Amino acid sequence: MNNYPWYVLYVKPRHEKHVSAILRGKQYEEMLPLYTKQTRSRVSELPLFPGYVFCRFDANDRLPVLVVPGVVNIISVAGAPIPVAEREVEALQRMIQHGLSREAWPSVPPGSRVTISRGPMKGVEGVVIRYKNVFRVIITVTLLQRNVAVELDREWVEESRSSCGQRCDRHS
Repeated sequence: MNNYPWYVLYVKPRHEKHVSAILRGKQYEEMLPLYTKQTRSRVSELPLFPGYVFCRFDANDRLPVLVVPGVVNIISVAGAPIPVAEREVEALQRMIQHGLSREAWPSVPPGSRVTISRGPMKGVEGVVIRYKNVFRVIITVTLLQRNVAVELDREWVEESRSSCGQRCDRHS
């Protein structure tokens, strides 16, 4: 199944972990990116993209995925499932695999395009920001129009060649 593209499933609210587990049990390659949220009384792992689960499958044989309890639909245009860009899925997988600190992040205006030049996210492109004196790179999942902020060392970031020509840290 791993030759198929990644798609995004829209799932019932608060059913992401359940859907992910069922898909895994059915031998589908699935991904549910989580982040840790700490409150005074407990630590919770929450979906980075509430209401969505990533899954790799044959779009021509989607019924077994659609009948999973909790799955509402596949993100589609005119009834045709839209695959997620492989490089975006790879960026998410790498930040999860390396246990990098991450959190959901609101959309940011264009600017400061960067490429990560070192570390576990080497080669990933994004937008650099500084928040609470910590540098992060915003990784975008275009299909969902959502972003994830991943924390990293400033030295790991270099200006992308496709940038506007100004220094990338101008918004820091």
